[in-house]
Amino acid sequence: MVQPTHGSARILFMGTPQFAVPSLMALAEAGLKPVAVATAPDRKRGRGQKTSATAVKEAALSLGIDTILQPEDVKDPVFADEVRMLAPDIIVVVAFRILPEAVFGAARLGAFNLHGSLLPAYRGAAPINRAIMAGEMETGVTTFFLKQKVDTGNIIMKRSLPIGPNETAGEVHDRMMVLGAHVVVDTVRRMLDGPVMTQEQDDALASPAPKIFRDDCRVDWSRPAKAIHDQIRGLSPAPGAFSGFNGMQLKLYRAHLPTSIASSWDCAQPGTIVEVEPELVVCTGKGFLVLDEVQMAGRNRTNARDFVNGHQPRKGQLLREVSV
Repeated sequence: MVQPTHGSARILFMGTPQFAVPSLMALAEAGLKPVAVATAPDRKRGRGQKTSATAVKEAALSLGIDTILQPEDVKDPVFADEVRMLAPDIIVVVAFRILPEAVFGAARLGAFNLHGSLLPAYRGAAPINRAIMAGEMETGVTTFFLKQKVDTGNIIMKRSLPIGPNETAGEVHDRMMVLGAHVVVDTVRRMLDGPVMTQEQDDALASPAPKIFRDDCRVDWSRPAKAIHDQIRGLSPAPGAFSGFNGMQLKLYRAHLPTSIASSWDCAQPGTIVEVEPELVVCTGKGFLVLDEVQMAGRNRTNARDFVNGHQPRKGQLLREVSV
């Protein structure tokens, strides 16, 4: 098999959301512009329900990439035929869908995925959220060769990323997509320089990162303050952890653990507001939590001070679960 040069390599890039855009742009900047892109179909989005392209499609068009595949179903044999006709040397996958072997097997040098964790830890759809919710202090990105079983292929590269004690999933996401772009470029270069040294994943060390469901977002105030804090930041900005206030949903976006505990804070029951001035403090099953950013149902997201001024929570009031 003739090894393509860096400038002549036929790269097919697959991705959909903003997370994938820096990787696509970085490939182009490195002289490795993909010959084609695969992304999700145009959809009606936003309040006006206007039909719009994905972030990756918009980026591809800005780079002058004319061949854009938008399959409704990646398992459709027509999509596999379209990929084969492109004769890709490498398929790069960043935040796309689970591909059948008929698609990823079309790449002469192989197809790889960029995953938002240090595999085999946090295999699954929500690795950033799950790592933060678990209280991890470090995460990272991994590139690995695709195989039929999701997130189990041989590892090509890993790069670690620290998680700050109050950092949210959104903040880690934004830093990770920049780090991931560098790793994608380095991985493609390694594949073109070949042969690629890989590391087999140890399934005994694997942990799951399943999709986030509604129940994952409900705050149980009987849990320790640290666990609730990690839940809140791991779900911020979306889909958002929630509790209830005056019978309405109260979303929680930011919080922190107090540096000291006042003797006047009386925790009659987990979920009780023990202080409103100068900070909004709630007691938990173990310790206290200071709420920093919240959002009442039907209102805008706001800081805790504006929430206190506008809704007048009082000491001793209980934040109760709501059935929404």
